[in-house]
Amino acid sequence: MAKRLKEKAAKRQETADQRPYAVAKYIRISPSKVGVVLDLIRGQGYSDAVAILVNVPKSGSSVVKKVLDSAAANAEHNKGLSKADLYVAEAFAGPGPTLKRIMPRAKGSADRILKRTSHITVILDSKTE
Repeated sequence: MAKRLKEKAAKRQETADQRPYAVAKYIRISPSKVGVVLDLIRGQGYSDAVAILVNVPKSGSSVVKKVLDSAAANAEHNKGLSKADLYVAEAFAGPGPTLKRIMPRAKGSADRILKRTSHITVILDSKTE
């Protein structure tokens, strides 16, 4: 049985990351394709990142823009921060579960098709802090 449950919970709470963030899970696009878009906005201000995402002709840009807008809304609503002071502190995409499909080939054989998914995370921070 674990000891000092309240003390451990309080310590976890105070060391937890307090920056606003948003996560999109099970997105049907490969993490490497999303990573190219995330590299463009990492370290940018919120308004600059939105402008970049609107003008980038990549398939992952619309999904990343939704996650960025969600993180900014979380910052405004939950933390009381202004969108003008926000910048993209961290942005990364990890692999989600892979959907395995089969493509029939000649002589009764088959090839494996891997349809990859990703979990996209955007963490914002305030410039004034």
